[in-house]
Amino acid sequence: MPNIYSDIPSSLPNEVFTDLISNDNVRIERILSHGHSSPEEGWYDQEEHEWVLVLEGQGVIEFADGRIVTLSKGDYINIAAREKHKVQGTDKDTVTIWLAVFYR
Repeated sequence: MPNIYSDIPSSLPNEVFTDLISNDNVRIERILSHGHSSPEEGWYDQEEHEWVLVLEGQGVIEFADGRIVTLSKGDYINIAAREKHKVQGTDKDTVTIWLAVFYR
């Protein structure tokens, strides 16, 4: 039986993105971060909406309009398609486990 908390590496030099379910209408992804952030240049500018939940750790999302949102364990947010955003940073002491649902 798959488990969202299994197979978490002890070292994460790069973020790990794993599709859990994917079809034409929805994609559910587990993201593992450990002190990671988006590249300095560029923004995520997706064609899909993204609902994201932090299951463990903490992440800070910056939006192109200047908003900054901190998500801790149990917090979630819906990001509209084409809403430019990036990850400003994630917890350096704990692996952050994100559950992201991309939908049209």
